[in-house]
Amino acid sequence: MEKNRIILDTSAYSEYLKGNEAVKSIIQQADEISVTPVILGELISGFVKGRYEKKNRHLLNEFLTSPRVSIIEIDEETSERYAIIINYLREQGTPIPTNDIWIAASAMQYGLKILTTDKHYLKVPLVLVEIPS
Repeated sequence: MEKNRIILDTSAYSEYLKGNEAVKSIIQQADEISVTPVILGELISGFVKGRYEKKNRHLLNEFLTSPRVSIIEIDEETSERYAIIINYLREQGTPIPTNDIWIAASAMQYGLKILTTDKHYLKVPLVLVEIPS
C-alpha cells in the first residue's frame, strides 16, 4: 500500500493550529509529514511578529518531535527544480510567491503532496496539491 506523504505548507500549519478540522484530519491520516527550512522560516517569522511567540515556538517544536515529521533538505536538485518551475510560471505569466516555488520544488523532488490553503500552487505542473474544504 502506498504511503500518504505530505509536505505541510505554512498556511496549512497555521490552519492546523487554529483547529481547522479538515486540515487536522489530513495531518492525522498522513504517514509522513515533511517541512522545509523555508516553511520553518515563514512560521518563525510569523511567531516573532505575533503576541504568542513563545507558545507558538513550543507547539512547533512539539510538532517537529513526532516520528512522522521530518525536515527535508534543500539542495542542488531542489534548486534545479526551482529554476524549472519559476521559468515555467514566468512563461505562463502566472507567478506565485518565491517561497512557495521553493516549497513546490521540494514537493516535486521528494514526491510529496502539498497540503495548503493557497490555490496558487495549482498553477505549478507536476506537483500534487491538496486544499482542504
